[in-house]
Amino acid sequence: MALRTILTAPDPRLKKKAAAVAAVDAEVRQLMDDMLETMYDAPGIGLAAPQIGELKRVIVLDIEREDVKTGPLFMANPEIVEASDEDATYEEGCLSVPEHYSDVVRPARVTVRYLDRDGETKELACEGLLATCVQHEIDHLDGILFIDHISSLKRNMILRKLLKARKEAARDEAEGKPSTRLKMSAKESADV
Repeated sequence: MALRTILTAPDPRLKKKAAAVAAVDAEVRQLMDDMLETMYDAPGIGLAAPQIGELKRVIVLDIEREDVKTGPLFMANPEIVEASDEDATYEEGCLSVPEHYSDVVRPARVTVRYLDRDGETKELACEGLLATCVQHEIDHLDGILFIDHISSLKRNMILRKLLKARKEAARDEAEGKPSTRLKMSAKESADV
Protein backbone atom coordinates (compact mmCIF):
# COMPACT_ATOMS: atom_id res chain seq x y z
CA MET A 1 0.00 0.00 0.00
CA ALA A 2 1.07 3.56 -0.63
CA LEU A 3 -0.17 6.97 0.41
CA ARG A 4 -1.40 9.02 -2.51
CA THR A 5 -1.90 12.77 -2.82
CA ILE A 6 -5.50 13.91 -2.53
CA LEU A 7 -6.44 16.52 -5.13
CA THR A 8 -8.21 19.63 -3.88
CA ALA A 9 -10.75 21.80 -5.66
CA PRO A 10 -10.67 23.54 -8.04
CA ASP A 11 -8.30 21.00 -9.63
CA PRO A 12 -9.86 20.33 -13.08
CA ARG A 13 -9.21 16.57 -12.77
CA LEU A 14 -11.95 16.45 -10.11
CA LYS A 15 -14.51 17.50 -12.72
CA LYS A 16 -13.78 14.66 -15.15
CA LYS A 17 -15.94 11.55 -15.50
CA ALA A 18 -14.23 8.28 -14.52
CA ALA A 19 -14.16 5.21 -16.77
CA ALA A 20 -15.50 1.81 -15.74
CA VAL A 21 -12.93 -0.83 -14.85
CA ALA A 22 -13.00 -3.93 -17.06
CA ALA A 23 -12.37 -6.28 -14.12
CA VAL A 24 -11.19 -6.21 -10.54
CA ASP A 25 -7.66 -7.44 -11.07
CA ALA A 26 -4.42 -7.05 -9.08
CA GLU A 27 -3.97 -3.48 -10.35
CA VAL A 28 -7.47 -2.43 -9.23
CA ARG A 29 -7.01 -4.16 -5.84
CA GLN A 30 -3.72 -2.29 -5.39
CA LEU A 31 -5.52 0.97 -6.21
CA MET A 32 -8.21 0.09 -3.64
CA ASP A 33 -5.55 -0.61 -0.99
CA ASP A 34 -3.75 2.66 -1.74
CA MET A 35 -7.04 4.55 -1.58
CA LEU A 36 -7.99 3.00 1.76
CA GLU A 37 -4.60 3.83 3.30
CA THR A 38 -4.80 7.39 1.93
CA MET A 39 -8.37 7.80 3.23
CA TYR A 40 -7.45 6.60 6.73
CA ASP A 41 -4.38 8.85 6.80
CA ALA A 42 -6.37 11.95 5.81
CA PRO A 43 -8.57 10.96 7.86
CA GLY A 44 -11.80 10.42 5.99
CA ILE A 45 -14.65 7.94 5.67
CA GLY A 46 -14.81 7.71 1.89
CA LEU A 47 -12.58 8.26 -1.12
CA ALA A 48 -13.08 8.01 -4.88
CA ALA A 49 -10.28 7.22 -7.33
CA PRO A 50 -10.58 10.60 -9.15
CA GLN A 51 -9.66 12.30 -5.86
CA ILE A 52 -6.17 10.82 -6.22
CA GLY A 53 -5.98 11.49 -9.95
CA GLU A 54 -7.12 8.04 -11.15
CA LEU A 55 -10.06 8.30 -13.55
CA LYS A 56 -11.42 4.87 -12.67
CA ARG A 57 -14.85 4.04 -11.23
CA VAL A 58 -13.54 2.85 -7.87
CA ILE A 59 -14.52 3.98 -4.37
CA VAL A 60 -13.66 2.92 -0.83
CA LEU A 61 -15.67 3.62 2.31
CA ASP A 62 -15.42 2.91 6.01
CA ILE A 63 -18.03 4.55 8.21
CA GLU A 64 -17.62 2.12 11.10
CA ARG A 65 -18.71 3.60 14.41
CA GLU A 66 -20.12 2.16 17.60
CA ASP A 67 -23.62 1.86 16.12
CA VAL A 68 -22.65 1.01 12.51
CA LYS A 69 -20.42 -1.97 11.73
CA THR A 70 -19.52 -2.00 8.06
CA GLY A 71 -15.76 -2.37 8.01
CA PRO A 72 -14.06 -1.18 4.84
CA LEU A 73 -16.12 -1.40 1.66
CA PHE A 74 -14.44 -1.66 -1.75
CA MET A 75 -16.60 -0.86 -4.78
CA ALA A 76 -15.72 -0.95 -8.46
CA ASN A 77 -18.22 0.36 -11.01
CA PRO A 78 -20.80 1.28 -8.33
CA GLU A 79 -24.22 2.28 -9.58
CA ILE A 80 -27.35 3.24 -7.74
CA VAL A 81 -30.11 0.89 -8.85
CA GLU A 82 -32.80 2.14 -6.48
CA ALA A 83 -33.36 5.34 -4.51
CA SER A 84 -36.06 6.26 -2.03
CA ASP A 85 -38.47 9.12 -2.63
CA GLU A 86 -37.75 10.27 0.92
CA ASP A 87 -34.86 12.71 1.30
CA ALA A 88 -32.32 13.18 4.07
CA THR A 89 -30.11 16.17 4.78
CA TYR A 90 -26.56 15.71 6.04
CA GLU A 91 -23.80 18.22 6.59
CA GLU A 92 -21.16 17.01 4.15
CA GLY A 93 -17.48 17.70 3.91
CA CYS A 94 -14.89 16.38 1.50
CA LEU A 95 -11.18 15.61 1.54
CA SER A 96 -10.97 17.46 -1.79
CA VAL A 97 -12.71 20.52 -0.31
CA PRO A 98 -10.86 20.77 3.04
CA GLU A 99 -12.35 22.68 5.97
CA HIS A 100 -15.66 23.41 4.23
CA TYR A 101 -19.03 21.90 5.04
CA SER A 102 -22.58 22.35 3.85
CA ASP A 103 -25.96 20.68 4.14
CA VAL A 104 -26.76 18.51 1.13
CA VAL A 105 -30.12 16.87 0.40
CA ARG A 106 -30.00 13.36 -1.08
CA PRO A 107 -32.26 10.30 -1.14
CA ALA A 108 -32.47 8.81 2.36
CA ARG A 109 -32.01 5.23 1.13
CA VAL A 110 -30.30 3.78 -1.92
CA THR A 111 -29.39 0.35 -3.22
CA VAL A 112 -26.01 0.18 -4.90
CA ARG A 113 -24.76 -2.54 -7.26
CA TYR A 114 -20.98 -2.94 -7.60
CA LEU A 115 -18.07 -5.31 -8.02
CA ASP A 116 -16.38 -6.10 -4.71
CA ARG A 117 -12.66 -6.60 -4.08
CA ASP A 118 -12.94 -10.15 -5.46
CA GLY A 119 -14.76 -9.05 -8.62
CA GLU A 120 -18.09 -10.47 -7.43
CA THR A 121 -21.28 -8.54 -8.23
CA LYS A 122 -22.95 -7.37 -5.02
CA GLU A 123 -25.93 -5.25 -4.05
CA LEU A 124 -26.06 -3.30 -0.83
CA ALA A 125 -29.05 -1.50 0.67
CA CYS A 126 -27.81 1.70 2.31
CA GLU A 127 -29.44 4.22 4.62
CA GLY A 128 -28.32 7.01 6.90
CA LEU A 129 -24.67 8.01 6.72
CA LEU A 130 -23.79 5.05 4.49
CA ALA A 131 -26.37 6.14 1.88
CA THR A 132 -25.00 9.68 1.96
CA CYS A 133 -21.39 8.50 1.62
CA VAL A 134 -22.13 6.12 -1.25
CA GLN A 135 -23.93 8.88 -3.17
CA HIS A 136 -21.18 11.42 -2.38
CA GLU A 137 -18.44 9.09 -3.66
CA ILE A 138 -20.39 8.05 -6.77
CA ASP A 139 -20.81 11.77 -7.52
CA HIS A 140 -16.99 12.03 -7.59
CA LEU A 141 -16.93 9.37 -10.31
CA ASP A 142 -19.13 11.64 -12.42
CA GLY A 143 -17.07 14.79 -11.78
CA ILE A 144 -19.50 16.17 -9.19
CA LEU A 145 -18.42 17.63 -5.84
CA PHE A 146 -20.74 18.15 -2.90
CA ILE A 147 -20.40 21.90 -3.42
CA ASP A 148 -22.12 21.43 -6.79
CA HIS A 149 -25.28 20.69 -4.77
CA ILE A 150 -25.25 24.05 -2.95
CA SER A 151 -25.91 27.62 -4.08
CA SER A 152 -23.51 29.11 -6.60
CA LEU A 153 -22.80 32.00 -4.21
CA LYS A 154 -21.64 29.68 -1.42
CA ARG A 155 -19.80 27.39 -3.87
CA ASN A 156 -17.87 30.32 -5.40
CA MET A 157 -16.95 31.62 -1.95
CA ILE A 158 -15.54 28.20 -0.98
CA LEU A 159 -13.58 27.90 -4.24
CA ARG A 160 -12.07 31.38 -3.77
CA LYS A 161 -10.92 30.42 -0.26
CA LEU A 162 -9.36 27.21 -1.55
CA LEU A 163 -7.51 29.08 -4.31
CA LYS A 164 -6.22 31.60 -1.79
CA ALA A 165 -4.99 28.81 0.51
CA ARG A 166 -3.28 27.08 -2.43
CA LYS A 167 -1.52 30.33 -3.46
CA GLU A 168 -0.38 30.94 0.13
CA ALA A 169 0.96 27.38 0.38
CA ALA A 170 2.84 27.80 -2.93
CA ARG A 171 4.28 31.12 -1.75
CA ASP A 172 5.40 29.56 1.55
CA GLU A 173 7.03 26.69 -0.33
CA ALA A 174 8.82 29.09 -2.72
CA GLU A 175 10.15 31.02 0.28
CA GLY A 176 11.38 27.82 1.90
CA LYS A 177 8.87 27.99 4.73
CA PRO A 178 7.22 24.77 5.78
CA SER A 179 3.62 24.90 4.63
CA THR A 180 1.08 22.51 6.04
CA ARG A 181 -2.01 24.57 5.23
CA LEU A 182 -3.80 22.19 2.87
CA LYS A 183 -2.37 18.97 4.36
CA MET A 184 -3.44 20.04 7.86
CA SER A 185 -6.88 20.87 6.58
CA ALA A 186 -7.38 17.35 5.29
CA LYS A 187 -5.93 15.76 8.44
CA GLU A 188 -8.06 17.79 10.85
CA SER A 189 -11.40 16.76 9.39
CA ALA A 190 -13.15 13.43 9.10
CA ASP A 191 -14.62 13.97 5.67
CA VAL A 192 -15.95 11.77 2.93
